[in-house]
Amino acid sequence: MSFKVLSSTVAAAVDKELMSTVGFSIDQLMELAGLSVAQAVYKTYPPSTHNKVLVICGPGNNGGDGLVASRHLKLFGYTPTVYYPKHKSSNVLFNNLLTQLKTFKIDVLQNELSNSELKSLINENDQIIDAIFGFSFHPPLRSPFDTIIEHLKQVETSKPITCVDCPTGWDVDKGPNIADLVDAKYILNPSSLVSLTAPKPGSKFFKGNYHYLGGRFISKEMAQKWDIDIPNYPGVDQVVRLNI
Repeated sequence: MSFKVLSSTVAAAVDKELMSTVGFSIDQLMELAGLSVAQAVYKTYPPSTHNKVLVICGPGNNGGDGLVASRHLKLFGYTPTVYYPKHKSSNVLFNNLLTQLKTFKIDVLQNELSNSELKSLINENDQIIDAIFGFSFHPPLRSPFDTIIEHLKQVETSKPITCVDCPTGWDVDKGPNIADLVDAKYILNPSSLVSLTAPKPGSKFFKGNYHYLGGRFISKEMAQKWDIDIPNYPGVDQVVRLNI
């Protein structure tokens, strides 16, 4: 399957329409996105082989997708741990998501970790989910996320890493290795990518083995308006694997 890509500008416009004339709330879209990520992880790295999952969440909606995915992963039989160093404490939606994780007894680390603590946390988990920044990200990376990506770079060839919508550190439209990034130590090369709604232009540079598309919430009429390809989702799945 080869799918049309959606630029960051158009993706933002699509989200805006979904949450206005179409009638979705941000909570609903985040729930569907997080479920898509969890299903993709289950299909690729099941709990029988990769039970301990470190979910690294950023301060925005991409991070919210990661919080939702963590809850579903717990229900799927995993042991997730969430690292959430930048939290919008005044945001009701994110506070509710954190309350849900507490209810399900999922460990959430909200204080920034030292280099040694972060290294140990990464090493003690079987796989990592990068839910730091999505299509609204613009380089360069800033603290503490630059350091986080540096540490993930050290294990990217030995430990599965799944990125939500766009690998953190990439320009969503231009991909990796662009002048704005300056340093290759911030260019993550994950093994798995879950594009949401539609693949973004930067995904053309993805070299991992598993590329999924999630977002079973686009009507045929909306897809036609925005020139979005809708895949044939198998059964009740929220994700479909794309050809690399």
